[in-house]
Amino acid sequence: MKFGAHISIAGGLDNAPGNAKKIGCEVFQMFSRSPRGGLAPKLTSAIIKNFQSEMKKNKQLDAYIHTPYYINLASTNNRIRFGSIKVIREELERAGQLGVKYVMTHLGSANDLPRGQAIKKVIEGVRKILDGYKGATLFLIENSAGSGNIIGDQFEEIAKIIKGLPKSSQNKTAICFDTCHAFASGYDLRNKKAIDQTLNKFNKVIGLSKLKLIHLNDSKTDLGSHVDRHEHIGLGRIGKPGFKEFINHPKLKKINMILETPDDDRGNQQSDLKIIKKLRK
Repeated sequence: MKFGAHISIAGGLDNAPGNAKKIGCEVFQMFSRSPRGGLAPKLTSAIIKNFQSEMKKNKQLDAYIHTPYYINLASTNNRIRFGSIKVIREELERAGQLGVKYVMTHLGSANDLPRGQAIKKVIEGVRKILDGYKGATLFLIENSAGSGNIIGDQFEEIAKIIKGLPKSSQNKTAICFDTCHAFASGYDLRNKKAIDQTLNKFNKVIGLSKLKLIHLNDSKTDLGSHVDRHEHIGLGRIGKPGFKEFINHPKLKKINMILETPDDDRGNQQSDLKIIKKLRK
């Protein structure tokens, strides 16, 4: 198990490994393009070579890419829906060029569509993303907090999406589990008993073999609130005792964890990294 955070690529994508080391990351996550829109910067052979060199130089064992914020595979607006499909496929290909292990994404919102119809759109979208994909980078679905009509808050819904894919695509699809989102969706993580129950349900519905990465975030909002508000480790509703049990759970010992906690007057990712490293046995 290694710890890291979401890192800025300001000044160039190949600066990310050095930025990660500065705050104490062992692994890290980044955007490979603007999260708010626009074309992705071209990956030249020089950038790729320098990125990989910086990974070794700064002793970063793995890197991961998060897709932009605007992704919605259930949108009734074809420009948004097909644009989302195109961008995710591009991110998978870019990740492969860089040697990045995972690309994770939110699925989007059903908005006014009936839930079942929206799920079908998501399955069709993921099929298109992975159609003919030969790369080594895995596609990760991130669980959501379920605010509004956001898709992917319940384990059963995520399992339904994966099971709706061809077997070849199922093998290229896995899960990024966000602790804040899970807690907001009603999955308790505040003590060992609750964590056991949550992980046992995950294993029964999806399978722990599909769990490849964890977003480690406390929650500003209550259990089952369906409100996505990240908090510093130990300052939210999950609390430090919950994170100590979660981090040291035997079923999670081989899974890397990434912070997406805020930067404010009470702390930042660097201070949160120090906290979780102390909690790690």
